[in-house]
Amino acid sequence: MPELSTSTVVLALFGVFVISRVVKLVNGLKAVSYLPGRRVPFQPLALPGAALPTTWWNPGLKFPWLDRFTFYKRFGSENVSVVPFMFGVPGIYTSNLDVARQVITGGHKSSFIKPESASQALLVWGMNLVAADNEMWRKHRRVMGPAFNNKLYEFVCTETNKIYCDMVEIEGWAGKTVMEVPVIQKLTFKVALLVIGSCAFGFPFTWSEPGIAPDGSMPVQEAIRIVTETHMFKIAAPKWAWKLPIKWIQESKRAHEQLAAFMRAQVNNRKAEINDGGSLASNAFSMLVQANELESGKLRLSDEELIGNVFIMLFAGHETTAHTLAATLGFLSLHPEFQDEIYEEIVSVIGDKGEPTLENYPMFKKVLAAFYEALRMFPAGHILIREAQEDTVLTIPNPVGEEGSKTIPIPKGLHVNVDMIGVQYNPRYFDEPEKFKPERWYGVAPESEGFTAFSVGPRMCIGRKFATVESVTWLAMLLREWRTEPLLREGETVEAWRARVLDATMVLTLGVSDVPVRFVRRGA
Repeated sequence: MPELSTSTVVLALFGVFVISRVVKLVNGLKAVSYLPGRRVPFQPLALPGAALPTTWWNPGLKFPWLDRFTFYKRFGSENVSVVPFMFGVPGIYTSNLDVARQVITGGHKSSFIKPESASQALLVWGMNLVAADNEMWRKHRRVMGPAFNNKLYEFVCTETNKIYCDMVEIEGWAGKTVMEVPVIQKLTFKVALLVIGSCAFGFPFTWSEPGIAPDGSMPVQEAIRIVTETHMFKIAAPKWAWKLPIKWIQESKRAHEQLAAFMRAQVNNRKAEINDGGSLASNAFSMLVQANELESGKLRLSDEELIGNVFIMLFAGHETTAHTLAATLGFLSLHPEFQDEIYEEIVSVIGDKGEPTLENYPMFKKVLAAFYEALRMFPAGHILIREAQEDTVLTIPNPVGEEGSKTIPIPKGLHVNVDMIGVQYNPRYFDEPEKFKPERWYGVAPESEGFTAFSVGPRMCIGRKFATVESVTWLAMLLREWRTEPLLREGETVEAWRARVLDATMVLTLGVSDVPVRFVRRGA
């Protein structure tokens, strides 16, 4: 029998590989019922596709943002397939809320679950409300729910007012008529961290003096900042990477270790206080521990699950609020006429010297509308991944102008991805979706499901009111005293500033690029 040459073997193996990829593509097209869409080498939401830049051949992680005006229009549908032929699973991307509500479920049994791959980044500190599904979600929601109440929101108002006053004094704004801030996120991230630290956890954070950890080795405030900033490295890096003698890696490792020990100690201390009959603090952490202590058996969360929920509150409440505040100020900088309307509303509610309270929070309709519209245009939870755990069907509404709907089969294992950027830019729901139009939200109640950027149905963000009370309070204090305008580079136009600044950054959540603004004191 003649020997096969190396080139013949390589060619044969290559042929087998090509055939296997063709079979994969055909099976993928069958799984999505031949729904029109993109045929790509890699799944966009997993490695290596997510790590590669968005190009004509690789959608990448950022394609829902970059193609937000064209993706669904190109295929003439609100439901588009993305089928990889090299690596990854096929999926359907939807920008339709009716479809979204079929796959985003709460505590009841559903045909759709969050795939494990979609929750890994949320499980570093333990199972939690955001990562949980079905009965596990119900258990976490039962314990978490009581912690989010009016007592907490009153505390949020009080603390946010105090933090704003501290910011003005310590940052040297008092007596100034103009303040230039090259990156507004430097302020909004600090505001959000201080509010979440104080109101969610009861940590004694201040603008100038970070809270000191029990052993004094690293301020807890600093540990939290480092942990949130290096969260993606914690998820993606192999264990050996933590041994590298690089300063920021060792700093991150120390911050994670200290915060974990601190959280465990805090859970034990608050359990002891509650069981000894001590008075309950207003922060969400204490109320969460108390609610958990009242449960029994299978309904009680473990200490790891308590800490997992605390971290989710920290991460979600800190980063997403900070980015949305930055986006709000960026958009308002371009709309001085709307700023003036907001100013008139603020003065009509609290006067020249008063402070916002929870009682008058619902009266700041235009302030809230601006925040809502910024969040619509930069939805933090930009992609919601669900996997069919059994063969099922989806009911898909016909295009706008056509009555009725159709059903398509969904085989077990298929991913259906709710594209929240696509939803928020869908002309079915929003006239001129590319424009900042806060008036869309006039008359919409603060907790209305008509606003969907906090998700929909039972899985709506539990921290929604926490975030809006904090943001409305801080914006009301800020915009009563200051007008905001774009901080332009030399020779830059306002339109060029808009194109440069109001772009997205996208990792675990979606945020806005660095926003440079100038504050001018009103009446100056």
